[in-house]
Amino acid sequence: MKSKDEQPWRELGLTGEEYERIKRELGREPNLVELNMYSVMWSEHCSYKHSRAALRRLPATGPRVLQGPGENAGVVDLGGGLAAAFKIESHNHPTAVEPFQGAATGAGGIIRDIVAMGARPVALLGSLRFGPLEDGRSRYLFERAAAGMAWYARETGIPVAGGDIYFEESYRGNPLVNVMCVGLLPVERLVRGRASGEGNLVLLAGAPTGRDGIHGASFASVELTAEIEEEERPPVQVGDAALGKALMEATLEVIEKGLVVGVQDLGGAGLSCASTETAARAGSGMELDLDLVPLREEGMAAYEILTSESQERMLLIVEPEKQAEVAAAFTRRGLYCEAIGRVAGDGMVTVKHHGETVARVPAKSVAEGAPVYDPASREPSYFRELASFDPLELPREEDFNGALLKILSSPDVAGRAWMAHCAGGQGVEADEGAALLPLPQGRAMVVAVAGNGRQVFLDPYRGAVFAVCEAARLLACAGAEPLGITDGLNFGSPEKPEVYWQFKQAVEGIADACRTLSLPVVGGNVSFYNEVDGEAIYPTPVIGAVGLLEDAAKRCGTGFSEDGDLLYLLGADSVTLGGSQYLKSCRGRVAGALPTIDLDLERRLLELLRRLTGEGLLRCARALSEGGLAAALAKCCLRGRRGAAVKLPATERPELSLFGEGPTRVIVAVSPESAARLEALAREAAVPAVILGQAGGEKLRIAAGARELVDLPLAQLEKAYREAIPCPTP
Repeated sequence: MKSKDEQPWRELGLTGEEYERIKRELGREPNLVELNMYSVMWSEHCSYKHSRAALRRLPATGPRVLQGPGENAGVVDLGGGLAAAFKIESHNHPTAVEPFQGAATGAGGIIRDIVAMGARPVALLGSLRFGPLEDGRSRYLFERAAAGMAWYARETGIPVAGGDIYFEESYRGNPLVNVMCVGLLPVERLVRGRASGEGNLVLLAGAPTGRDGIHGASFASVELTAEIEEEERPPVQVGDAALGKALMEATLEVIEKGLVVGVQDLGGAGLSCASTETAARAGSGMELDLDLVPLREEGMAAYEILTSESQERMLLIVEPEKQAEVAAAFTRRGLYCEAIGRVAGDGMVTVKHHGETVARVPAKSVAEGAPVYDPASREPSYFRELASFDPLELPREEDFNGALLKILSSPDVAGRAWMAHCAGGQGVEADEGAALLPLPQGRAMVVAVAGNGRQVFLDPYRGAVFAVCEAARLLACAGAEPLGITDGLNFGSPEKPEVYWQFKQAVEGIADACRTLSLPVVGGNVSFYNEVDGEAIYPTPVIGAVGLLEDAAKRCGTGFSEDGDLLYLLGADSVTLGGSQYLKSCRGRVAGALPTIDLDLERRLLELLRRLTGEGLLRCARALSEGGLAAALAKCCLRGRRGAAVKLPATERPELSLFGEGPTRVIVAVSPESAARLEALAREAAVPAVILGQAGGEKLRIAAGARELVDLPLAQLEKAYREAIPCPTP
């Protein structure tokens, strides 16, 4: 057995068994350059070696799917010759170390993924998680990350169309920055990251290559420690949004002109990933000469050039006779575009540096040959203990006005004006649910993100089901038909049985919900090792959904818009205080069982909402989420600048009626003339519809039987809701 000093693969994050596998693949000992290529490509970040087996459970096909998992992004058909490319990615570890650049390059990377499919990015959505705002470090990370994402969005001209954000103790040292990008393309312009055509040229376009981000993929595949965060300053990518904008426009120009065979973003693992993945997908090989790579630093070693994650770079596969025209599109925008190699037919990626062959590896082995693990899985000890807690054993709530104000001022619930502020006026408030993006012929694409890590912590299966259903419900409230989802799965170390149990349960929940709702998962991202000093984050699946609204003029709002409108609660009546915002904000507890969900009722509710919108019956539709019925009513009042009077049945525990949470619930407002039709359609769909009251006035008033519970002026609600999260400094 070799001594530790003679086992360089261990320092590169490979196990002894993986090293032996590499030797078998090559039929010899790998050299250090080859070891570096394997180490980044077989890292968890690139290979998904601990998640691939579980992810096979997810449905990935559907009548609208043009491209599923395995490419830079998923693509669905919008009809009318248009398609949508979309994906969600995480940049968690870099944000923990350098929040501005971590979030900015997270946005830049996902933008390039969309561009590489031939799509013009039209919206970004951020799904962010930080520690408690009262903690100085957490506030710093939040403010700098929000500013970094918004800066890149502003400079590239892509609006921040919304998102969500939560502040929990478990994210204190390991924030999550998940960014979703959505783009539009003509169906015939769809391109893929494939190095097809022996003899075609391999062009590297964009910014020069430096040492930033070297082994960033490996860094994303280990746990954080306090020393890494504050002292070691590991590789963090550095973005240049102006170059990112130029690269986007140049790449779209050459794609639109039909000048490229394949396109691949250079993100995690840099040139190692782009070269081996494009060759592996095409069943080809590639010859690279690193002496031709534009560098911005002297003396870079071959492994550094191959694993650098310098930003704003694209790999293009181009027929030789089109090289000059392609290069011109980049050079006139101040970007490099150099031929660094050619497509080969032998299935090998051969790399030369200073005239010598420094690596020769099978493309499929590096890109697709990592082992697939099925780690041990064990239910955590906390699971049944927390599920057995009954919130109704707590003392009765006496101050319902105070409780509602406390919930509305919680950073998890409060207004998101800061997001639009940071985006330079481009954004919309994330608490308004789904974002509407206009399409030709009066149609619209509708996008949303959802996911509550606290719920998934308490019940990974149900919490993940809830996330899928909430994302789809947000689209349905806008009248849209969901076409597909992308998932960002953020968990601790998969090598810990309790964490892997959470992961497997969550994937099962996503799979079951997607099958019932006929929602294909067209792509996504898995981020493991989100831990600090052995303490894992809440398991946090984030679901991004894309839908189609055939008549954008029929989309209703999320606020009460007319005095006298009748208010209904559509959907399930099953709620609990387990895992609720009320329990966290007002009682300081994270415990309790989540409510059950009837997926068939969820499906019927989504269909009913689309039919109600199609008939133009709805004036307002808002999905219930954190804070339950009372918080949703308050948001509807604030959005429409109009009060409401609501009467609920008498109950011994009004806090359950007001603040209890459960899936499959939507508040809608209709004119009195439309009420009978709404009730008839709800009966036909077998969806419960309960009248709550009427919109109007300057207050939100909620009674249960003869007892008045909430009586609050809109101005007081507004102050609590709008001032909880001050706008971060741009």
